[in-house]
Amino acid sequence: MKAVVITQPGGPDVLSVVNRSMPEVGDGEVLVKVMAAGINRPDIAQRKGYYPAPAGAPVDIPGLEIAGIVEYIGAQVGRFKVGDVVCALVSGGGYAEYCMVPEVQCLPIPEGLNFVEAAALPETFFTVWSNVFDRGNLKPAESLLVHGGSSGIGTTAIQMATTMGSTVYVTAGTEEKCHFCEELGAIKAINYKKESFKDRILDSTEGKGVDVILDMIGGNYTSDNLQVLADDGRLVLINVMNGRGATIDLLEVMRRRLTITGSTLRNRDIAFKSAIAQNLEKHIWPLISSGKIKPVIYQEFPVEEVSKAHLLMESSEHMGKIVLTFT
Repeated sequence: MKAVVITQPGGPDVLSVVNRSMPEVGDGEVLVKVMAAGINRPDIAQRKGYYPAPAGAPVDIPGLEIAGIVEYIGAQVGRFKVGDVVCALVSGGGYAEYCMVPEVQCLPIPEGLNFVEAAALPETFFTVWSNVFDRGNLKPAESLLVHGGSSGIGTTAIQMATTMGSTVYVTAGTEEKCHFCEELGAIKAINYKKESFKDRILDSTEGKGVDVILDMIGGNYTSDNLQVLADDGRLVLINVMNGRGATIDLLEVMRRRLTITGSTLRNRDIAFKSAIAQNLEKHIWPLISSGKIKPVIYQEFPVEEVSKAHLLMESSEHMGKIVLTFT
């Protein structure tokens, strides 16, 4: 099969398309012929040598989400059959023509979506559900602040939270991105390069703050994040793009009963990911099929142009998802 491999840690030029042996399928697993694969920030980190694959995943083939056709099923597979179209969350190996997936991490492609759109679902939707609704415990009528609102995670969080009845604020780096996020449903998008998100959030909420923050920035955002949380608010970290260190007022955390939490998804076990898949299929997949939520595709690239796709991801110019396609 054709696969993208990381030849050594480095820039986008270290990605190479080569021929590799097909993955072996074990009990409870399916082999998917990949038609499209989503690109995510962890892929960039893995390429640079910062985010090694977990045990059992291909060590040099990145890719955490795919869409395609079931080609082969292992023993003890009970739901999917050869020929079914699925999208799936994987621990690695998604940048290849074939990928092995535990059956319980596969979901049927929602009605009306093509392979490119379906490939944009798993990583972002699993991440948002797990962190905003499970860890963050966001409820209808509560408010959410999303940093990086125009990213794949951001566009997903805006739609999921607003459709579930919450009010969403976001930060973004250009006026175009801010307008884009507001068109998706954010009540207010703040250009963090021009104004303080802390001041704008407190002003917009009459000093109350927001109930949940989904943060992929970390570092020097942390103190301001805590100041814009409402009493009993929850800060959920999913990345630390501005660094892992932060100074916080612990007495303020205690006084206002704030929660600081976070997670990574890739290294969690199959049972954990299966539970998220079940929740998504029950609560979110019908909203996608009805058109109330839709994946936002910014650009697709043929697999031979994977280096260009990574360059675009690192530029942060995109609004929505970047997807690789296979023919």
